[in-house]
Amino acid sequence: MNVFSFLLDAENWAGPSGIWVRIGQHVFYSVASVLLAALVAIPLGVLIGHTRRGDAVVSGLSNAARAVPTLGLLVLVVTLMGSGYLPVVLALAVLAVPPVLVNTAAGFRGADPGAVHAGRALGMTGWQLVRQVELPLAVPLVVSGLRSASLQVVATATVAALAAAGGLGRFVVDGQNLGPGGYPQMFAGAVLVALLAVLVDLGLGGLGWALQRRTGRISREDRDHLATLQPGTA
Repeated sequence: MNVFSFLLDAENWAGPSGIWVRIGQHVFYSVASVLLAALVAIPLGVLIGHTRRGDAVVSGLSNAARAVPTLGLLVLVVTLMGSGYLPVVLALAVLAVPPVLVNTAAGFRGADPGAVHAGRALGMTGWQLVRQVELPLAVPLVVSGLRSASLQVVATATVAALAAAGGLGRFVVDGQNLGPGGYPQMFAGAVLVALLAVLVDLGLGGLGWALQRRTGRISREDRDHLATLQPGTA
């Protein structure tokens, strides 16, 4: 049996249930879930990291995320809301919140103390300190959290097929239902998910690397600049 036969058949790439459509559905679930998680986790992480309060919340959510099985969460959400896109996105967003929250809080908490103290000495308000000093320094860690969350979501979005939704998981589930003859279809689903995860990792990894270099340069420049100023000269 040629396990690549499903991928090499041009007919499997077209149509409403073709590979391209399934890839688009998988990307939609992943992007929507990570964006929803970011809308919740980043502001909360900024608040916790800036105020240095709420570490117990971060630790609790992180531990809870490890304890809750994604499949069980999906079954619960589907039971309460029915099948379709929304339950899948919500379940995956819950999975994506902890890494984004933990990294965002860590990024703001670990901002260069010299730059933060200099900003306070210049009379910056809390919002100005967040926007002009802490955020630029925390961006690489925030991106790292988004990267980790995205990889988890892309890999786990295959469970969408169990909620009567689409995505690359359909190939795994449908192939399994076919018995031994469905192995090429199952193999295709697994390979495509792996390739998508690699592409996401490379893209966000490159972005994080670029931001890390830029942030390091800005941190040194801003710290030197702020050190030359006296309160009231900003």
